[in-house]
Amino acid sequence: MRLALGDYRGGWEDYEWRRRAALRSKPSEFAQPLWLGQSALSGKTILLHAEQGLGDTLQFVRYAPLVAQLGARVMLQVQAPLKRLLAGMEGVSAVYSIGEALPGFDCHCPMMSLPHALGTELADIPAATPYLRADPADAGRWRARLTKGAPNVGLVWAGAAREHDVRANRVDRRRSLSLAQLAPLSGTGVRFVSLQKGPPGKEARQPPPAMEVLDATGELDDFADTAALVEALDLVISVDTSVAHLAGALGKPVWILSRFDGC
Repeated sequence: MRLALGDYRGGWEDYEWRRRAALRSKPSEFAQPLWLGQSALSGKTILLHAEQGLGDTLQFVRYAPLVAQLGARVMLQVQAPLKRLLAGMEGVSAVYSIGEALPGFDCHCPMMSLPHALGTELADIPAATPYLRADPADAGRWRARLTKGAPNVGLVWAGAAREHDVRANRVDRRRSLSLAQLAPLSGTGVRFVSLQKGPPGKEARQPPPAMEVLDATGELDDFADTAALVEALDLVISVDTSVAHLAGALGKPVWILSRFDGC
């Protein structure tokens, strides 16, 4: 509520309660101290680690260059599908997948604690885009394959169902659509490209009548691959899921279909 009201300092400070609550049931996964801005980082190595979903990592990794500007050597620990994409990010010295063996480091910080640690408010949230970049050669190959003369628009209509997590599944049912619900967009003079992975992506193989959809998701093995395709598009239309945040990080125009009480 405090974040929604614009009280960023108070909101991010209160958000640290998520970690205190978690530590009651299990100890910290790292022996190194937690850094929340309380000490100088010059000459030290810090591990910034993913904590929640893929989209959260894509949003909050934008703070990594600010940490590097404090004189730290920055390592990332992220979900495996993001490793290759984030390896070339400004200010990042090394990237490791969750579960990979880590070299030594001096302190750590969860990515979603970085706004609190760095004390950013609305006026100085790092907002310059692009802060992630696709491989130019891969993007060029996609441009050569896409239809010329008409806008190419990427579509994502569903998030991960996460059926093992009742709360997350309930949230997903409030954001996900079917491809058929986007059928009224047909006939608008654009070419649609599916960016939809997972079981809902199968809908692109038999799209609604009169809706032409290019489905090349079988060639997208990780987010570096997806970034190259997004870079070649003119627009992305997405529900609130990780590809929307990827498009924003790449500086690509993106329209997000979000519920009225979205976070």
